[in-house]
Amino acid sequence: MKYAIIIPDGAADFPLDALDGKTPFEAARKPNTDALAVAGRIGTVATTPPGYQAGSDVCSMSLLGFDPAKYHPGRAPLEAAAMGIVTGPDDWIFRCNLITVIDGIMSDHSAGHIPSAESKQLLTDFATHIAAHDIAHGLTFFPGVSYRNIMVDSSGRDYADLNTVPPHDVPGEPMKKHLPKGGKNAKLLQTLIAESEKLFADHEINKTRVELGESPASHVWLWGPGKRPNIPTFQQLYGLRGAMITAVDLLAGIAALIGWDRLDVPGVTGYHDTDYAAKGRYACGALDVYDIVCVHVEAPDEASHQADAATKLASIEAIDQHIVGPVVAKLKTFPEWRVLYLPDHYTRVDNRKHDAAPPPFMMSGSKVAKLRDQPLTEANANASGIHIAVGHELMEYFLRSGL
Repeated sequence: MKYAIIIPDGAADFPLDALDGKTPFEAARKPNTDALAVAGRIGTVATTPPGYQAGSDVCSMSLLGFDPAKYHPGRAPLEAAAMGIVTGPDDWIFRCNLITVIDGIMSDHSAGHIPSAESKQLLTDFATHIAAHDIAHGLTFFPGVSYRNIMVDSSGRDYADLNTVPPHDVPGEPMKKHLPKGGKNAKLLQTLIAESEKLFADHEINKTRVELGESPASHVWLWGPGKRPNIPTFQQLYGLRGAMITAVDLLAGIAALIGWDRLDVPGVTGYHDTDYAAKGRYACGALDVYDIVCVHVEAPDEASHQADAATKLASIEAIDQHIVGPVVAKLKTFPEWRVLYLPDHYTRVDNRKHDAAPPPFMMSGSKVAKLRDQPLTEANANASGIHIAVGHELMEYFLRSGL
């Protein structure tokens, strides 16, 4: 049996005025996805467990068959794993976004999708700026892709009681309202954020970005802390060898921790300018080598965070044309196959935030009994009668049901 998983990140949504009262799934032309749904089955899955926030770290781990309550270490350690950062068992790892704050309001969680070279320079200069401060003891900064970076604290400080907020969860809200809180070391993180404001205010990179009409990187934002996790591999749990195609370090980190190979695909990004067709081609080739191949596409989520319904719609259609169509055609060359298609969570265009409502899923292929003759939409999935209340149990259902 060959398996494929396609994750259109954040594609689920609620009806939008911009789409004449339809959701992007309802408005999109997605003939390949809908043909599979009609031939297979659709339902919903609670990828956000009780007590957790709806985020790709928790939700993707859940849909890939790993219980976040057992294995979720915090968001930053997952991305550090993707970057190959070696940490000790007592080191604390943080996400270190570059963000844009205007007049005290969090206006952009990505500093205008700042290029990696500019992000790296700003982060390097920030590390130099704070080196003379006592708070810099034990802190190391690691540039990542675009606005996504990592900070590691190996000083022995404890952050167990710390509460942080993902910047993409607070667009349009006051920054100070969401600063790190809790425990004796929250003040240190607040100081780092304040020091970044001082440095970045007159930085040449930001001056140039403003002149070009681009969002400046006004602050670092520290969040998602955790320690290095200990997670069994996917092969140990499910007996299958897997591979991941993604432009996002978070998903690559999960793949690394569960023992999947990350496939390097030229031309892929986390946005709508990604090479969808290349993702489809590489996934098809990978199916000759691996038992299970996962293709993650970040574009719908990023469009939602920018309140861009048109781009979200276009990304869903591109995924259908360039990934779902070719991948399923390739799957059909094998004697037995299955495909699972689902967003990890809802991301709402109207408020630019994630939502914990159980997203719809579609599975189709060998020995998947047809249940309803309906295309994949949120409403159809909610009415299907199939509702998986424990998210990480979806994987067993996908791999084994009916066999």
